[in-house]
Amino acid sequence: MTWREDLSVLRHRDVRFFVSARFISMLGSSIAPIALVFAVLDVSDAASAVGLVLAARSIPNVVFVLLGGVISDRLPRKLVIIVANSVSALTQALAAGLVLSGHAQIWQLAAIEAVNGIAAAFVMPAMTGILPSIVDRAELPQANAVSGFARSTALIGGSAVAGVIVGLTSPGIGLAVDALTFSLGALLMSRLRLPPIERSETSVLHDLRVGWTEFVSRQWVWTVVVAFMVLNMIFSACYSTLGPVIADDTFGRIGWGAVSACFGAGLIAGGIVMIRVKPKYPVRIGMFGMLVMVPMYLVLALAPYTVAVAAMGFVVGVGFEIFGIGWETALGQHIPLDKLSRVASYDMLGSFVAGPIGQLTVGYLAAVTSVKAVELYGAGLHLAIVAATLLVPSVWRLQRHHSVQDKLPGGQQVQDAT
Repeated sequence: MTWREDLSVLRHRDVRFFVSARFISMLGSSIAPIALVFAVLDVSDAASAVGLVLAARSIPNVVFVLLGGVISDRLPRKLVIIVANSVSALTQALAAGLVLSGHAQIWQLAAIEAVNGIAAAFVMPAMTGILPSIVDRAELPQANAVSGFARSTALIGGSAVAGVIVGLTSPGIGLAVDALTFSLGALLMSRLRLPPIERSETSVLHDLRVGWTEFVSRQWVWTVVVAFMVLNMIFSACYSTLGPVIADDTFGRIGWGAVSACFGAGLIAGGIVMIRVKPKYPVRIGMFGMLVMVPMYLVLALAPYTVAVAAMGFVVGVGFEIFGIGWETALGQHIPLDKLSRVASYDMLGSFVAGPIGQLTVGYLAAVTSVKAVELYGAGLHLAIVAATLLVPSVWRLQRHHSVQDKLPGGQQVQDAT
């Protein structure tokens, strides 16, 4: 198969607009986390302050994500994304103003991130349902891979720029750029022409129960979600929170920007692999990809040097992209379209619920033991969880669909796997 055939999904107008919107939004969003963490460290150099601000975003995100899934299955997903992106643009502009003026305080940044977390709780389930509604499911692996490639390209560009901005100017500039890209992303999303989907006229609670039934009826879905409850807790603690702290004490802020850029380069490489190679067992291959976090934690603990951590950042990016595209493909091919956002919201709730625990407790754990010990214990636990997940038969055996299949009314697809 040639590259022309691999990229043939871009012949669809709406795929091009969606990929462009995702690219521009991710470009700014890849700058924002780095800028935010170092903005917090400029106000307070305590790891607990970083964890508090990150948790201020994560907790509302967890609380509202189920509602976001219901709303995204009841209202036009395009409208949900436009409104949420507009809110995020305003809040990030406010954060940028506070940081640039020198008036930022921890509680203010935490409050702003809480609003952003609520907005993201609506965007994420809505985004999950866009590509499956504009391409048939035989083309979905290709569409997800192309979309992931655009996202990853934005991530590496944004991370590289973030390192320069934070190292040479001010974290506030990065937050201002993020605000602008949220606005441009909303504008591009407004150009999408999505087909109508039969919307529910039942209560929110009824819709939540239907979504829960769809979620628990598929062992491979809830098994992976339960695993990621722990994996994301470890990642939030050992990488997102302690990573910048370790960098600040050892190889520096610009070095951490280089690590983030290499992570993005790995995502791009993983996306290229997934464009050309479409695994028969997407979830199995994805879980193998998650094993790469183990050496990353070991390097942060034992060899915190720019070259070593950046090299592992690249490998981690490849593994993350392989999992992400495989997982999106599995959900998009096996879950009915009119229930996909709700199932995705349960996935996100389960996967993200433990993140704030890691962010809030890692400062205490590092104080009573050491940063090195937290990284080493995290590596061991991560390895055990991935291995246990791969032993579940439905995770190991789930296959992707290879051919176009008809859809029944309401988005139900023929031969949905359980």
